[in-house]
Amino acid sequence: MTTPTPVPETEPLVPGAPAPGSLWLDAWSGIGTNNPVFVQMLGLCPTMAVSNSLGNGLAMGLATTFVLLCSSVLVSSLRRFIASEVRLTSYILIIATFVTVADMMLAAGFPEISKALGPFVALIVVNCIILGRAEAFAGKVGPLRAAADAIGMGIGFTIALSIISAFRELLGSGSILGFDLLGPRFEPWVFMIMPPGGFLTLGLVFLAMGWWADRAKRRAKERA
Repeated sequence: MTTPTPVPETEPLVPGAPAPGSLWLDAWSGIGTNNPVFVQMLGLCPTMAVSNSLGNGLAMGLATTFVLLCSSVLVSSLRRFIASEVRLTSYILIIATFVTVADMMLAAGFPEISKALGPFVALIVVNCIILGRAEAFAGKVGPLRAAADAIGMGIGFTIALSIISAFRELLGSGSILGFDLLGPRFEPWVFMIMPPGGFLTLGLVFLAMGWWADRAKRRAKERA
C-alpha cells in the first residue's frame, strides 16, 4: 500500500481556491492589475473620508496594511480549524482584534493623526477589502501566499490613498506634509479638502485611467 503524496502548499486546498501562482504575482495583483480602489472600487468610504491630506492617507493605508497582513496570515493558519458555519464571524473577530491593536498604536504614537482619522480606523473592521481577501483568498491558501496577497493589497490601497491625498492636499492647501509648494500667491481650492473634492479627484483618476486604456488599445490596433 503506497503512502499518499502530500498536497503542495501552492495547490488549491478547497473548492474555489485561487489557482497556483508565484508570490510575486500574488503581491502584484493588489498593487496593479487588481488594485482594490482603482480596479475593484472597494474601500471607497475611507478613501473619500480621510484622503484630504497625505499624512492621513498614509496613516490609513499603513493601518489597513497592518490589519490585512496580520489577519490574513492568522486566517490562513487557522483555516483548517474554522468551521464553515462560523467562518465569517471568526474572520470579523480576528480582524477586529488587529484593528484594535492598530487603533491603540496610532493613538499612542500619533495622537493628532489618530484624532484626525476619528472613527474610520475602527471601521476598518467592516472594510470590504479585508473581509473580502480573508474570504476569497486567505481562507483558501497557505500563510505565505496569504501574506503576499495581503502585502500587495495593502500597498495598492496605500498607493491609491496617497495619490488621491497628495492631489487634494496640494490644491486644497498649496502644501504637502506641511511643505509649501505653490507659494504665497496661490489661492487654495478649499473645496478640494472637503467631501466634494474627494469625489472630483477620484473621478479625474478614473477618467485618466480610461483615457490611458483607450490609448493603449488604439496603439495595439495600429501595430496590428
